[in-house]
Amino acid sequence: MHGYLSLCIYNSEGVQQVLGRSWSYFLFSYNSFVCLQWTNYIHGWQDRWVMLKNNTLSYYKSQDEREYGCRGSLCLSKAVITNSLHCQSMHTLCPYYLASPLKMRKQGEVVEDDEDGFPNTRSDGEFLHNNNGSKEKLFQCLSHKGINGIDFKGEAITFKATTVGILATLSHCIDLMVKREDSWQKRLDKEMEKRRRVEDAYKSALSELKMKSHFGGPDYEEGPNSLINEDEFFDAVEAALDRQDKIEEQSQCEKSRIQRSSSVPLGDVYSSVGSHRFAEKVEEMVQNHMTYSLQDVGGDANWQLVVEEGEMKVYRREVEENGIVLDPLKATHCVKGVTGHELCHYFWDTDVRNDWETTVENFNIVETLSDNAIIIYQTHKRVWPASQRDVLYLSAIRKIIANNENDPDTWLVCNFSVEHENAQPNNRCVRAKINIAMICQTLVSPPEGDKEISRDNILCKITYVANVNPGGWAPASVLRAVAKREYPKFLKRFTSYVQEKTAGKPILF
Repeated sequence: MHGYLSLCIYNSEGVQQVLGRSWSYFLFSYNSFVCLQWTNYIHGWQDRWVMLKNNTLSYYKSQDEREYGCRGSLCLSKAVITNSLHCQSMHTLCPYYLASPLKMRKQGEVVEDDEDGFPNTRSDGEFLHNNNGSKEKLFQCLSHKGINGIDFKGEAITFKATTVGILATLSHCIDLMVKREDSWQKRLDKEMEKRRRVEDAYKSALSELKMKSHFGGPDYEEGPNSLINEDEFFDAVEAALDRQDKIEEQSQCEKSRIQRSSSVPLGDVYSSVGSHRFAEKVEEMVQNHMTYSLQDVGGDANWQLVVEEGEMKVYRREVEENGIVLDPLKATHCVKGVTGHELCHYFWDTDVRNDWETTVENFNIVETLSDNAIIIYQTHKRVWPASQRDVLYLSAIRKIIANNENDPDTWLVCNFSVEHENAQPNNRCVRAKINIAMICQTLVSPPEGDKEISRDNILCKITYVANVNPGGWAPASVLRAVAKREYPKFLKRFTSYVQEKTAGKPILF
């Protein structure tokens, strides 16, 4: 873009100040450009570097000499950009436009326009012929042109040509600016798209970082002051449990190839309490489960059905104490082809526990109290960001003889927390407290005729109750969601395991 201009500023007294003389300017960018300044007839046009910064237009001899200071500056808020030629013509023509047409109309003269659109009168010697046929002397027409006898038509043509040129230049400037604006808009859109992608990548990386274990950062672990909110806590726990399930599925394939033989003692061994220091406590727990755990879920117990899958139903009562979730859980299920004795045996026997238990990291028998009672210490796999849990409990298996010959015998395994000097709490794990019972009753449908009872004729009714105090602190919504997910999975996994282990073997009543 180029043209000729003068930059003017008016001071407080109204006196015009001009920056330089005539300039030929070439626009390079929005904040800097090169101008050609007319210096004198010897040096002619010279390049000048012009910069726009902080609403001030400054010019330098060259771009390299900016550090030596500017040679002139102009505050654009007070600047007037003019064309010395878009101004001389106006000063010349304005008095004529203001005076001459008015005077002609007073004399009744009609002013015609020639082909260029300018007023015209016809001359004849010393007279001017108007459209109405009247004549006027030539000096009268000249007086309309002004005191100095200026050529009105020439000035008007020059003014029109200059105006057309300026409008064409301005139109070209506008086109350039529009194109430049489109270019900048495209660049802006690209930058915004890059920024969006970077922000998405940052959020994704931050989310992944929160999901990772921060063993050295307790603020990201379980606790009331944890920096992880409940949704993030649940997502992390769920992701960890999903990983454990995949690992367990792979390990189950290896376990199925190994056939373990587990000797099952006769039922009479489990009918007595035994003689040990926890005998009375075991009897108390067994009687409580037989009295309360087998009661119906209706009435005033406030049991809520949370899961129902076929024959399996899981109930829960919401209980909190000091901010810790202590929800009792109760599940009922019916399994075909197995007896209560078989289910309770595999649930109690530590030799096969790792075959079906997926949440235990390791365990050991702290003390054997009798043939049907042992004390076990076990640690559970950590599910970040929750702290690792351990539990010390007494596990007893019992056979309860029915009082009525028409009623089935009941098999029961009860696990409840105890204390032992050889398994004291430590700082590595949070000690959980449990009171769990697996209660099984075998129902037999007599076969037709004299046929022997087969596994097709037996059905085991299961009642599983769990009262767990997880210790520590974790969001209540997370604990309840995990319990709702894990307990049904445990029951299906365990009962399927027992069905596989007993298939084709003699029935153990």
